[in-house]
Amino acid sequence: MYAYGTVPVTVVAEDLFQVIDDRTRGLLDSRALFGYGRRRGWLVRRALLFADIVGLTLSFVAAQRVYGVRGYQDGSLTGFGEVVAFVALLPLWVLAAKTYGLYDKDEERTDHSTADDFSGIFHLVTVCTFVLYAISREMRWFDPQFGKLLLFWALAILSVPLCRVGARMYCRRQINYLQNTIIVGAGEVGQTVARKLLKHPEYGINLVGFVDADPTERGEGLEHLALLGERADLPDLIEVLDVERVVIAFSNDHHEEQLELIRNLNALGIQVDIVPRFFEVLHASIDFHTIEGLPVCSLPPARLSRSSWIIKRGLDITGAVMGLALLFPFLLVVAAVIKLDSKGPVFFRQTRIGEGRRAFRIWKFRSMTVDAEVRKGEVAHLNKHLLPGGDPRMFKIDGDPRVTRAGAWLRRTSIDELPQLMNVLRGEMSLVGPRPLILDEDRYVFAWGERRLDLRPGMTGLWQVLGRDGIAFEEMMRLDYRYVTSWSLMNDVKLIAQTVPLVAGLRPVLRSGIGL
Repeated sequence: MYAYGTVPVTVVAEDLFQVIDDRTRGLLDSRALFGYGRRRGWLVRRALLFADIVGLTLSFVAAQRVYGVRGYQDGSLTGFGEVVAFVALLPLWVLAAKTYGLYDKDEERTDHSTADDFSGIFHLVTVCTFVLYAISREMRWFDPQFGKLLLFWALAILSVPLCRVGARMYCRRQINYLQNTIIVGAGEVGQTVARKLLKHPEYGINLVGFVDADPTERGEGLEHLALLGERADLPDLIEVLDVERVVIAFSNDHHEEQLELIRNLNALGIQVDIVPRFFEVLHASIDFHTIEGLPVCSLPPARLSRSSWIIKRGLDITGAVMGLALLFPFLLVVAAVIKLDSKGPVFFRQTRIGEGRRAFRIWKFRSMTVDAEVRKGEVAHLNKHLLPGGDPRMFKIDGDPRVTRAGAWLRRTSIDELPQLMNVLRGEMSLVGPRPLILDEDRYVFAWGERRLDLRPGMTGLWQVLGRDGIAFEEMMRLDYRYVTSWSLMNDVKLIAQTVPLVAGLRPVLRSGIGL
């Protein structure tokens, strides 16, 4: 046994509070009001329902204002009748959204966001709007103008997701959004899961500790997490600590014992997350099918078809042209700020390794002094990855003295990377892809990690959205491998949508729990 702070189950609740987050105190008080194991679901479902009604209502009112209100004619409902019909049909909209599963995922998935909802919202609004139009034309209950319905459809596709963003922002600030969580398994995998959860407070996971009979040595950054007991103690811990979620992460318990544990947790109404075997090669979009009732996950060949290549390149060209055209005035302002702030060129050029190990020179706004490369040796000792738990293959200095005043803002908001749109247009980079590595980093890529070179490096990607320089080199390679072997157009669109708030300077806000 190593130096986890072990806590016997027999201690009283006041002592247990010494090893869990102070926010948990409020959760126990709210238990009587919201019911055991359902606080987040109760909060989010009602907030999203309210958001959907507000979004649809705003779209309806806007369409009415643009097209005006026609009088009663031809035996159909118009004017005030249309308003009554809209209000009467709102419960059906909500029921349809429930059928699409648009109210349940936040409680089940830690990282669920409005970006994940968008395809369902688009499909729901499209189907319901035009089914309503077809029925109205056939039944003559009311006579909506096609242009008005088309405007309502377009506005609803925008307003409903935006209202959902606001609803989630509100929910993630509430104490009832937090889920007390225990990890079963304190080995390498369990500790990796813990670090990932701790890095993302926006997930609303209040990690209270581990359960394991034979834990391994604890790694860096987990000092405050206690070893709470063994698997047999879990039911009592759930009751005492008001746990809502349990993560099963490769404990050494026997297979049958783990099955019994999962079934018992399910019967208690606990959300159970299971880290699968071979998680290094599995991804969220993987398909499950059955062989006589036995679930089997399918891992398709990791290659892009010719049509996928064409679609991805088309998205890159369209995005780069539109981005450069729309941002050109802003880019001129940034260039002027850089020029006035410090001596030297506006742009910084550096050799990176691209698709097929072809080298290219990346475009970035200069954020450091002109002699930054020359001074790298004298500041190398400040590299935060040289500290215990760091990765010396990465180079990152917090408060780097070589960064200019304007450069600090550019780097914080990632605006220094906007000139890479020119690399995208030239076919050297993509809007979304693996991280573009410098020569010193590329020499550490080997074996399966070489798959990251199958696609052009991206301006953004999983590494950018999930933590940028806070991600270790090995983890960055895993993320790039997962991206390349599971590429889809929808994932690219989602990653672009998740990157926009970061470029807009909302990274600290997102990390504090306000997200999409």
